[in-house]
Amino acid sequence: MNEYQAALRTVKRVSPFIWPIGDVDLRARVVFALLALVGSKFIAVFAPILQAWAVDDLVGSGLSEFAFGAIGLTIAYGFARIMTNGFQQIRDALFAKVAQRALRRLALETFEHIHSLSMRYHITRKTGALSRIMERGVKGVEYLLRYLVFSTGPLILELVFIGAAIFWKLDDWRYIGIILATICIYIWFTFRITEWRVKLRREMNQQDTDANQKAIDSLLNYETVKYFAAEKKETTRYDLAMAGYESAALKTSYTLAFLNFGQVIIISIGLVAVMLLAAVGVQAGKLTVGDFVLVNAYMIQITLPLNFLGAVYREIRQSLVDMRQMFDLLDEPPEVCDKPNAPSVKVSKGHVALEAVSFCYETDRQILKEVAINIPAGQTTAIVGPSGSGKSTIGRLLFRFYDVTGGAILIDGQDVRDVTQNSLHQAIGVVPQDTVLFNDTIYYNIAYGREGATRSEIIRSAKDSQIHNFIMSLPKKYDSLVGERGLKLSGGEKQRIGIARALLKDPPILLLDEATSALDSETEHEIKEALEQAARGRTVITIAHRLSTVLNADQIIVLEDGVVVEIGTHGELLEKNGRYFDLWTHQYTEQET
Repeated sequence: MNEYQAALRTVKRVSPFIWPIGDVDLRARVVFALLALVGSKFIAVFAPILQAWAVDDLVGSGLSEFAFGAIGLTIAYGFARIMTNGFQQIRDALFAKVAQRALRRLALETFEHIHSLSMRYHITRKTGALSRIMERGVKGVEYLLRYLVFSTGPLILELVFIGAAIFWKLDDWRYIGIILATICIYIWFTFRITEWRVKLRREMNQQDTDANQKAIDSLLNYETVKYFAAEKKETTRYDLAMAGYESAALKTSYTLAFLNFGQVIIISIGLVAVMLLAAVGVQAGKLTVGDFVLVNAYMIQITLPLNFLGAVYREIRQSLVDMRQMFDLLDEPPEVCDKPNAPSVKVSKGHVALEAVSFCYETDRQILKEVAINIPAGQTTAIVGPSGSGKSTIGRLLFRFYDVTGGAILIDGQDVRDVTQNSLHQAIGVVPQDTVLFNDTIYYNIAYGREGATRSEIIRSAKDSQIHNFIMSLPKKYDSLVGERGLKLSGGEKQRIGIARALLKDPPILLLDEATSALDSETEHEIKEALEQAARGRTVITIAHRLSTVLNADQIIVLEDGVVVEIGTHGELLEKNGRYFDLWTHQYTEQET
C-alpha cells in the first residue's frame, strides 16, 4: 500500500467520526457549522467591497448618493468584521461537540482494542511506544478535523468568493490570472518542501518515540537502576536518544525557515504584480482609488491563510501518518478470539482436564508435550517442577492467554476455546507470582477483585489474607496509595493484597501461581490457613516451586521438560524415590544448610 492509498484509507476511516451515523444532534451541528462557515466567508469577502465604496465616497468618486455615505459604509464595514468573527465562533462552538465526541469514541475504540489483543502481542510491544502511537493518533484526528474542515476547506471557499468578487468588481481576468498563478506556484513550492520535511518529521517522531520508550523503561525499572548503580549509564543512554531527536529536530527547523522565506518571496511577487496592475488602472482612469484599496485588501486576505498553508499541509500529512499507525494498530487482529456466538462457560463442579496438551511460544521451542492431567473438582492439585518445566504456562493456557497448539483444556467438559473469554476469566481467580498493583489506593486494588463489592466484604478479604492489621497501621489506612506498580509496598505486602483481591472475587476455580513466593515463612504459615479456607468448595490449582507449600495437596503433578513424570500425594511421591524425592531432598538440604 503506497502513501496515497494509505492516506485515502485513513480519511475513509475518519469520515464516520466527522459525519456521525445515527446521531441526529451531531449531524445537525455539522450542517449548521458548515452554514456558519459559508456565512462567515461570504461576509469576509464582502467587507472589503464596503471599504472600497467608503474610500470612493471620501474621494468623491461616486457613492455620495447612498443614504449614509462614507460614515454609514464604514460602520457597515465594522459590523461585517464583527459578523465574520461571530459566525466563526458559532461554527467552532457548534462543531466542538462533534470533534470532542469523535476523539472520545476513537480513543475508547483504540483503548478497548489494545486490551483485546493477545498476551503475545503485549509482551513483544513496548508500552511507551504503544501509548505514544495512541496519543499521537488521537491528536492526529483532532488536527485533521481542525485543519481539513476549518482551514483547507474554508481557504478554497474564500478563494472562490474572492475570485468572483474581483471579476464582478474589476471585470478583468488578468487579476484572477496573477492571483491563480501566485497561488499555484505557492502551493507547488509549499507541497514539495513539505513532502521533504514530512520525511524529516517522521524521523524526528521515531527518535522521539525511542527516547520516550527509554525514559519510561528506565523509570519503571528504577530499583534495578539503583541496584547496579547504573544512573550514569541510563543518563547516557537517554542522552544518546535525545541527541538523535535533537539532530532531526534541527533539520526540521532549518527546512522550516527555508520554507517560510520561499513562501514570503512568492507571495510578495504576486502581491506587487497585482498592486502594480491596479495602480496602472487607477492612473489610466479605469479603476477608482477604492478599487486599488479593494485589491490590496483581497491580496492581504488571501496571503494570511496561505502563510499557514505549509503548516496546515504539514500537520495534515503528519496527522495522516500518525493516524495510519493507530489504524494499523486497530487492524491488528487478536490472536485469541471468541468463536461466533460462543456461550458462557458453565462451571457446575469445577473439574479441569488437560487432554494431550502441547504448546510452544516459538515453533522451534516446545514447552508442553502432550501433557495429560486430570484435576478433580473441589480438590487442590499442585503442579511442581524445576524452572522452565512449563508450570506457569499451564496457568496461562487455562486462563486462555494463549491457545494450545495441540490437545484441549476442558472445564466441566467444555473446551475453553468454545466459550467466551470474559466468562472464563470470571470463573477463574488468579494470584500471580508477581502481583502488579494500580497506582491507586489499597482499597481500590482489593476492590478490583469484584465490581460492586461492599466495604465489609473487602475488609473481610483483607483479614483473610492477613493484610488488614498492616493496612490499619498506615496513616491513611485503606486510602493509602500504593505507588506505581505497588512500589511503596514490600513484595509480601503486594502478594497479600493480590490474595485478598482473588478471595474477594470468590471464583469456582482458583489458580495460585507461586502465590506465597514473596512471603517469609511466618507470614506464609499465617496465610496458609486463609488459603485452605478459601480452597473449600472450589477447585484449586497451585503452581509452586517451594514444595513446602504443597504438602497437603490432594495430588501433586511433577513436570519436567514439558512432560508429566510423576503424579501422587506428597507421601506417595516420596515413597517412589523418584524426581519429586530428588527435588524435595534438594530443597530440604538447602533449608537445613
